[in-house]
Amino acid sequence: MAVTGWSRGVLSVVYTERMFTKTQLDRYARHIILPGVGAKGQRALLQSRVLVVGAGGLGSPLLLYLAAAGVGTLGIVDDDVVDLSNLQRQVMHDETKLAQLKTVSAAARIHDLNPDVNVRVFNDRLTRDNALSTFEDFDLIIDGSDNFPTRYLINDASAMLKKPLLYGAMSQFEGQLTLFDASQATSPCYRCLFPVPPAPGSVPSCAEAGVFGALPGVIGSMMAAEAIKHLLGIGESLCGTLLHYDALYSETRRVRLKKNPECPVCSTTPGVNELPDYEVFCGLR
Repeated sequence: MAVTGWSRGVLSVVYTERMFTKTQLDRYARHIILPGVGAKGQRALLQSRVLVVGAGGLGSPLLLYLAAAGVGTLGIVDDDVVDLSNLQRQVMHDETKLAQLKTVSAAARIHDLNPDVNVRVFNDRLTRDNALSTFEDFDLIIDGSDNFPTRYLINDASAMLKKPLLYGAMSQFEGQLTLFDASQATSPCYRCLFPVPPAPGSVPSCAEAGVFGALPGVIGSMMAAEAIKHLLGIGESLCGTLLHYDALYSETRRVRLKKNPECPVCSTTPGVNELPDYEVFCGLR
């Protein structure tokens, strides 16, 4: 017996209703009807596991939008506490959370936004001793850190585990993001882009140089969109492309990235087989 278009529609509705609770059907309705996402894609998001390193400027919009989208498990790595100076841009937190661990503040906010999300907090500083074990349970690693030793550590650990890594950074009025995917033979990594760390003190931190308050919202939201696209396998990936945004002039620029065939981390014959001391590597001690 042929299945009519009307029958297929009924079967689709019944199938969708079995996949979600009534609350979930209401919450994710705009995704479920969206071509490219649909019920299957929303189910995939609910089963995804994403780790975000940093619950500050970039981590705030990232975590909020990933939680709102229904990413099932969110890991948060941060050992810092909420400070009044954070509130100019770190919209995850507020004055009632001052002196509280950012992970605790973020977890509470995510729970209020979407109780579907399982939040795993890691309150210790990310180090070469805990990075691999922390990363291994997640499908996607996101770098929202603000210092070079941590960025190189995140890159190297992700590459060693063949985990895709979404990277973002910002300073003053400018930000950038890209995706490194060690599972793809042609994908570069952070070390291909920046083979040698800058000399200590040559690149001022946000605390030293300042940062435009709305900039983390723009870059963090772009990163959230790229993360969701990657988890769903839709659209054009930023893998191999660095997207640069200038808030002062409302300009974006795309730069093609090339894999370094002699990269010590992601080449076919890597020279780095264990995580080094990144404070020493970056010349900080």
